[in-house]
Amino acid sequence: MVTLDTLLPAGAPPVVAILRGVRPDEALAIAAALIDAGIRLIEVPLNSPDPFASIALIQDAFGGQALIGAGTVLDVAAVDQLAATGARLMVTPNSDASVIARGVGHGLDVLPGFATATEAFVAIKAGARRLKMFPAATFGPAHLKALRDVLPRDIGLWAVGGVDADNARTWLGAGAQGVALGGALYRPGLSAADVAARAKAVVAELQA
Repeated sequence: MVTLDTLLPAGAPPVVAILRGVRPDEALAIAAALIDAGIRLIEVPLNSPDPFASIALIQDAFGGQALIGAGTVLDVAAVDQLAATGARLMVTPNSDASVIARGVGHGLDVLPGFATATEAFVAIKAGARRLKMFPAATFGPAHLKALRDVLPRDIGLWAVGGVDADNARTWLGAGAQGVALGGALYRPGLSAADVAARAKAVVAELQA
């Protein structure tokens, strides 16, 4: 089974592609472009058109080689619906203990959002092993570095919100385990070829 614990040690770029606004009819082509570029973490936010249809399609096609899931997960009903697709990644914008615990109970890789130490420890207590600082650009790398000093060393921190190819390495240098990119990789209206070019640039920058 593909998990963050198998992907990262195997050398997959620590990048989550956020496909906010993707439609089911284009989801497979966009996902294929990302995977061909080397990106192995893909989330479809639940405020996208028919998101669970897109998630199920991508999971069926690529779940054996990439970690697929949902973003903007806000309630336990959505967690249950995500788990039913077979996808294994759950990303939230906030630290809702009940949502996090439900995801952990389903065996999902959970990546809840936080901005403060208080929110981070709520998420950790609920069972999260990785956290996403969101929106990262609002707080900056120094904020993440300072939080890194007080959080348990085995908790991975991810920077999300305002991350692109130009600053991704800065976040990793500040102590982030990984990053997530939305508009820097995909926006509604971009073709699979457009996404492929952007994804290759991100991967090349991280490998430089």
